[in-house]
Amino acid sequence: MKKLVATAPRVAALVEYEDRAVMAHEVKIQVCYGAPKHGTEVVDFRAASPFIDEEFNAEWQMFTPRERGTARGIEFGKFQLGNMIVGDIIECGTSVTDYRAGDRVCCYGPLQETVIVNAVNNYKLRKMPQGASWKNAVCYDPAQFAMSGVRDANVRVGDFVVVVGLGAIGQIAVQLAKKAGASVVIGVDPIAHRGEIACRHGADYWLDPVGTDVGLEIKKLTGKQGADVIIETSGFADALQSALRGLAYGGTISYVAFAKPFTEGFNLGREAHFNNAKIVFSRACSEPNPDYPRWNRQRIEETCWELLMNGYLNCEDLIDPVVTFQSSAESYMNFVDQHPELSIKMGVTF
Repeated sequence: MKKLVATAPRVAALVEYEDRAVMAHEVKIQVCYGAPKHGTEVVDFRAASPFIDEEFNAEWQMFTPRERGTARGIEFGKFQLGNMIVGDIIECGTSVTDYRAGDRVCCYGPLQETVIVNAVNNYKLRKMPQGASWKNAVCYDPAQFAMSGVRDANVRVGDFVVVVGLGAIGQIAVQLAKKAGASVVIGVDPIAHRGEIACRHGADYWLDPVGTDVGLEIKKLTGKQGADVIIETSGFADALQSALRGLAYGGTISYVAFAKPFTEGFNLGREAHFNNAKIVFSRACSEPNPDYPRWNRQRIEETCWELLMNGYLNCEDLIDPVVTFQSSAESYMNFVDQHPELSIKMGVTF
C-alpha cells in the first residue's frame, strides 16, 4: 500500500505503509479520487510555516515557541500530503450504524490508497448522492473558505466585487458573489486560463495584474466608484496594495489568504489612509464565527456541501490537471509547488 509523503522540504514521494483493521467506531475507505490543498499545505511543504517551530496558543491567542524537546509541528518523512478524498467504504467497525460497505463517501484525508476515519457522530464524513461529481466533492474545503470570505465581507445585492487570486477559493468566491447579487464581479489573476474560467462562471471582467495598475482599472470599470468589496486570496503584498487602491471609500477587503511575509514597500499611508478602508480577516474554521451563535463551522460546512452536491456551485473546470496516483509525487512537486501557474486544483485518480 502506498501513501504520498513529504520526505523533505519540497520533496514528495510515494512510500509504503501497513494497512490495519478498523476499530469499532471506524470505517475503511478505498480511495478513488483525491486532491491536495494548494494554500496552507504548500506553505508547510516548503517548510515556511510558523507551525514548524511555534504553536498557536489558544489561551494567549498568539503564536508562541514550542517547548524545548517537543516534536516540531511538521516532521518531514511523516508529513502526509493531501486534503480531500472520495471513495467507497470497504470495512465497517461494529459500532458503525450510519454507513455500510459500498457507500461512496467524501471526507478529509491524505492521498493514500485506503483511509480509515471515525464514522460515529462525524458530520465531516459525507455520503455522496447518486451521480454527484467527485470534482465538486473535493472542493468541499476551499468552498468553505470562499463562502466565509464572501459572508464576512457582507456582499450585498448590487455591490461591485473584486476577487484577487483565481485559484480554487477565488474561483468559488466569484460564483458565490455573483449568485449573491453582485452587479459587477471582477477577477484578478495573471494567468489567462484562470481568468477565462472565472468569466465562464460569473466574473464580468478579468484583469491581468502584470504591468497593469489594477486599482485604476477597477475604478474605471466601476465608474470611478471603486469596489464595495474586495476578496483577497493571493497573499501577496502588491495584491493588497492594489486592492486598497481600487477600493471604494468605506469599502471592505475580506482577507482570506494565509499571507506570506510582506517585503519592504507595502504602504498603509496612501489610499488606505484616505479612503477609510476596512480589512477583515476571514477564516472559516476560526471559532466563534463572526455571526455566532447563528453560524459556526458546521453550518458553513453543511451549507457548502449542499451547494456543491445540488449543482449550485460548479467546480468541474477547477480540478485541473487530473493526474494518476502513481504519478502524484512528481505531479505534486510540479503542479502544486514549482509551477502553480499550471494548475488550479490538482485532482488525483486511483
